[in-house]
Amino acid sequence: MSPALPDREELRRLHFINALFAHVTGHDLYLAAQIRDAITFSLGDLERQMREHPEYATRFDEAFTAAATQLVSGCFAHLPTHGFFHWDAARTPNSATPLFARAELMEGLKRLSPYRESTLLVTNLRPALLPPDRRPTPKRVREYEDTLDFVRELAAARTPSFASLQLLFL
Repeated sequence: MSPALPDREELRRLHFINALFAHVTGHDLYLAAQIRDAITFSLGDLERQMREHPEYATRFDEAFTAAATQLVSGCFAHLPTHGFFHWDAARTPNSATPLFARAELMEGLKRLSPYRESTLLVTNLRPALLPPDRRPTPKRVREYEDTLDFVRELAAARTPSFASLQLLFL
């Protein structure tokens, strides 16, 4: 009898953790699965609720992402030679607009500039520009894609040539 295959959401979370914690796991999926399981265990009550009420899946995903972000922030805080900045695009209602996004990202890129290796974590950009409770109109999709390009181009232009910046979108 073969073990049950993980569902699509579990695989997505596994690859998410593997990318986020690559400096810890060395891209070892077994280690990434242990981290994923630990985060899921910490959200046990929410996971049980999700099984009983499938409509809570979005709430579980948000809590999972928040827990993983908090964990990776703590990991990078203990690496004095590696810079880390987390930008939450949904921190304020205006954070994802071009003017505020540029100001907030520039603040982060300035903090990362002295480091040879650094990570810029961008969270909640998709829900900020493509809210799950609203229809993804062509205009909203275009704004989202333009903002993705804007963040990538700004990070590339403002990162010193000697530095290696890992840009992660969650």
